[in-house]
Amino acid sequence: MLITGASGFAGGHLAQACTAAGDEVLGASRSGALPAGAGDGLAIDLRDGPGVRRLMRDLRPEVVYHLAALSSVGRSWEDPVGTVKDNVATAVSVLDALAREAPHARAVWVSSCEVYGAPTHLPIEENAPIGPSNPYAVSKAAGDLLAGVYAQAHGLHVIRVRPFSHAGPRQLPIFVVSSLARQAATTLLGGAERVEIVTGNPDTRRDFTDVRDIVRAYRRLAAVAAPGVYNVSSGRSISAADQVALLASLIAPVRVEHVVDPARVRAHEVMDLRGCSARLRSATGWEPEIPFRQTMLDTIEWWKRELGGPQPGPEAG
Repeated sequence: MLITGASGFAGGHLAQACTAAGDEVLGASRSGALPAGAGDGLAIDLRDGPGVRRLMRDLRPEVVYHLAALSSVGRSWEDPVGTVKDNVATAVSVLDALAREAPHARAVWVSSCEVYGAPTHLPIEENAPIGPSNPYAVSKAAGDLLAGVYAQAHGLHVIRVRPFSHAGPRQLPIFVVSSLARQAATTLLGGAERVEIVTGNPDTRRDFTDVRDIVRAYRRLAAVAAPGVYNVSSGRSISAADQVALLASLIAPVRVEHVVDPARVRAHEVMDLRGCSARLRSATGWEPEIPFRQTMLDTIEWWKRELGGPQPGPEAG
């Protein structure tokens, strides 16, 4: 089994889940560094087409999960050329290697809900038009469409997955839930009675699923799903303001003041992204199991450990 991007957030959780289930995992990424219990790691530049073909030829994987990508919307505005070039080059390298060296593999191609852009109706279904609204989304839409083209042209078993927002322990703080959790953990460790929690636009709404539920969906899709496009989502969205309110309830009696930083308010913001995962549920029987409150709590606890704090923390209610 090959997992690209296994040193990343979702990729690391997926590699651990597959290894725990007894799968033989090779995680390919630029660093080659995998979390504990995640199988073997290989450092490789996935933009290197000949190198990726050699890897695919030597490994002959039965299952390929492609998660490798530059994944930050905010950073894609800072370096749009790099984001699009890297993500598209990686996509082409992996697809070409699949077609040439492992055409019988089952490939789970991880795209993004960002490819939909501003929705015409909610919840978003898989047949909604693609209309990316930021450079990262453009790069993912290109990879998504290329995966469809290669699947059709070469008869590949490609399952295109469009996950909506996910969160949980080990996520970088450039993403909203992890940023909030880190701010909370820092406050708890410091013993402050009051904290300013900083976000961008408080009214944007996103559909969050715990990363551990996300990777369960990927594994179920790889095992039983027919080729096609599948959303992975909870079907519910929550605003940034409500996330801060939830955080306040988890770290009470610390007083929380919500501060909106204009520098974090993105241009061309999509105000609500909420997905319909009926196709996924019908195909696999998957249901999300971890509520958002628990995701937030677990992420706070992880940050407390990362920052060197004592245990235990706030109790789940």
